[in-house]
Amino acid sequence: MNIMILPKPEIVAGSFVKDYEKIYAESCANPGLFWENIAKELSWYKTWDRVLDWQYPYGRWFTGGKCNIVQNALDRHMQTATKEKLAYIWEGQDGTVRQFTYGQLNEEVCRFANVLKSLGLKRGDHASIYLPRIPEQIIAMLGCAKIGVVHTVVFSGFSIEALKNRIVDGEAKIVITADGYPYKDKTIECKSTVDEAIKELPQVEHVIVVKRAGNNIVFNPGKDLWWDEVTKTQSTDCPTEQMDATDPLFILYTSGTTGKPKGIIHSQGGYMVGAYITLKWTFNLTPDDVYFCTADAGWITGHSFIVYSPLMNGVTTFIYESVPDYPNPGKWWQLIEKYKVTKFYTAPTAIRSLMRYGDNWPRMHNLSSLKILGSVGEPINPEAWLWFHEKVGNSNCPVIDTWWQTETGMAMIAPLPSVPLKPGSAFKPFPGIEADIVDDKGIPVPPNTQGFLVINKPWPAMFLDVYKNPQKYREAYWEVVPTKVYFTGDSAKKDEDGYYWIIGRNDDVLKVSGHRLGSAELESALVSHHAVAEAAVIGKPHEIKGESIKAFVILKQGVTGSDQLKEELKQEVRKQIGPIATPDEIDFVDKLPKTRSGKIMRRVLKAQELGQPVGDTSTLENQ
Repeated sequence: MNIMILPKPEIVAGSFVKDYEKIYAESCANPGLFWENIAKELSWYKTWDRVLDWQYPYGRWFTGGKCNIVQNALDRHMQTATKEKLAYIWEGQDGTVRQFTYGQLNEEVCRFANVLKSLGLKRGDHASIYLPRIPEQIIAMLGCAKIGVVHTVVFSGFSIEALKNRIVDGEAKIVITADGYPYKDKTIECKSTVDEAIKELPQVEHVIVVKRAGNNIVFNPGKDLWWDEVTKTQSTDCPTEQMDATDPLFILYTSGTTGKPKGIIHSQGGYMVGAYITLKWTFNLTPDDVYFCTADAGWITGHSFIVYSPLMNGVTTFIYESVPDYPNPGKWWQLIEKYKVTKFYTAPTAIRSLMRYGDNWPRMHNLSSLKILGSVGEPINPEAWLWFHEKVGNSNCPVIDTWWQTETGMAMIAPLPSVPLKPGSAFKPFPGIEADIVDDKGIPVPPNTQGFLVINKPWPAMFLDVYKNPQKYREAYWEVVPTKVYFTGDSAKKDEDGYYWIIGRNDDVLKVSGHRLGSAELESALVSHHAVAEAAVIGKPHEIKGESIKAFVILKQGVTGSDQLKEELKQEVRKQIGPIATPDEIDFVDKLPKTRSGKIMRRVLKAQELGQPVGDTSTLENQ
């Protein structure tokens, strides 16, 4: 599929960057000046001595500078009209609505920061936040950052063991959680998970508990504190700590497919600059926007593009507590219509799952407020891209497909709204980012050839290190190919126009008769068939071919699986990729193992298929 969708003139006219190629060339010619000019759009207590101190493999940005991300997210708005503007609109699964102006959010953040101080926490201490998608999750993050406490947000769907590992490794003195929270027809008991996780952890001095579900919990007087009780007596004034630009802001753990999660450390200054500008330019953020990102702050998308960047940019962000198909598959479309959302950002998995329910659900709602759509989390196949563009955006909205990672902190490869788009491609590197696709020796590969995606030069929001594991930082990210570049762990290819096509994780590459095939590419070919909603592909050991291909397919509503359909699907893959890619087996299934962030866990499918231990499944949504 080689469609080119041109930007509408009115979109180009309203874009911050109208000429990508010109800005990109200038940014690469003098990256220091480019990033310095971006940094000057923000507030600093003291300007930097050097834009970048690069001592391979460590980059320290804006050294000598003094700042605090909360100064830019909240403090500077208190002297402007933004103070009275809505920062967040939150709707719960039960329909409860809570709203915070920038001024009100600032007061709540100050109160919570004062709670932390009253409990003895100070600059450089660590806190774990194990909260569902409620406003207190954001208030807790900002309250920590305001006084220099390093936060670790742990996704509220994680198991006891996964939470314990992150509390221990992250050296948290305090855990912030809720009594429980609604999830579809269930109540998730997160306080009891915390109790089990910290049972033998004397390092945790206090647990602060938000009342959300009203369920019965074990309350330990002296150690446990109710959020509402400890915050209501605190002052709404709290000075913001002046941090070094290179000081840590947060640690966020990547689950990884195997082994111990890695604690990714991000800085105050460089991360602030990178997160601020990437959302602003890719989504054309303007003061009148109502922006809806469906991620959770437990992931990097939530940190950067729900909490810090939207606040720095002064927009109104909408948050929905629950999932896209509860109580029905039209929920998101109903919310977009209700709140007149202008910018909407979600995951390809969610798009594909909603496609499965047909076109009527989005058609039932007025989605004309939408101006820009975005996708994040994994490669988006062209069929899902086009459905999103046509059925949700009414063919009027650019689809901004962003590629980035926990480690990068900011979008790295992404279109700007003013550029021509190819469905399924993440476009080209963001200005100031130098990327390439190379072989295992670090040599760039020809167009339309699959290789390793690498980043050639440091960037502001790059992670500082792997917490307590500098060896892992070097080995996993900087020493895989011999050319001293950042190794992303993803496979990709560039077409003749320089557009990047992300294929997926290197571990998700199958080797069939000497050929490397990306599971995402195979899945995209399957989903292009009109009967298929979702697909996952794994490789199985094969004594002749090395690996054979097995596909697990979810069909659209009303479609029945048959041998004839299996044959049609095999022919579709042959047609799109070639005979070498023909699946050996196809199973029709009702669901696939996914994380709560929507990524398909292929390793679980593979382990079950081969009768092997499935390993850590704490991130699974459907245990």
